[in-house]
Amino acid sequence: MFVDSHCHLDRLDLSAHDGDLNAALDAARARDVRQFLAIAVTLEDVPGLAEIARAHDDVVISAGVHPLHEVADEPTVASITACAERHEAVAIGETGLDYHYDGVSREVQYERFRRHLMAATELELPVIIHTREAREDTLALIREHTDPNIGGVLHCFTEDLDMAREAVRHGFFISLSGIVTFRNAKTVRELARKVPLDRLLIETDSPYLAPVPHRGKPNEPQWVVEVAECIAEERGISVDEVAMQTTANFYRLFRAAVPEAPDDLRESLAQSGLI
Repeated sequence: MFVDSHCHLDRLDLSAHDGDLNAALDAARARDVRQFLAIAVTLEDVPGLAEIARAHDDVVISAGVHPLHEVADEPTVASITACAERHEAVAIGETGLDYHYDGVSREVQYERFRRHLMAATELELPVIIHTREAREDTLALIREHTDPNIGGVLHCFTEDLDMAREAVRHGFFISLSGIVTFRNAKTVRELARKVPLDRLLIETDSPYLAPVPHRGKPNEPQWVVEVAECIAEERGISVDEVAMQTTANFYRLFRAAVPEAPDDLRESLAQSGLI
């Protein structure tokens, strides 16, 4: 049983499924993907994601504004919390810092990220963080504005093991995407081997970053299985072990999603002592 902990369901390329989101989700369900966390890029996305979640019992959502998304009006702590509460988000994000690209200035990103962290603390929800080439500022804001008992996740993580370990020490999880399957992704494969298994999540970040052997195609949630398979190979353990532990990790972090978990999955995890 697998969880896709980060997918953009409102942005999927559904051409392989005749434009039908349910068909794309069914393809994932057929591979034992049992839960999907649909990620917001803007607050304007959230009502549409909430509509998807109402139509699918195995979909939960986040609320937030991506660091590189240009908006007319910057989100406030109040607007983020109100949106998350109104639409029953289980997490805040995705938010964070991306200093690789020009566009939204670093100063604007920094303040936007800080407000998201404050909103997450106010609501006692985990935060989903996008970080790229912004190690020191990301870690500084995490230390200053997050509660290790609530935590969050560094999603689609590609930075080094030292940064991952520092985030884990502050209660965070590390999520790996299809990048782990790429031949030249040595740093990410090291993460797959060395981050404690009880601190790993798996994701697709679909429709982006399709894993091998699907590179060049629009990514989709069913291919989270390939991410798990690669991690299992790197660690020398079974795919089932990766699936069970990363699924348990998901529900440990996103506690508001536990009531939405399938009954048999919730019972299995509880019996195993994983949640």
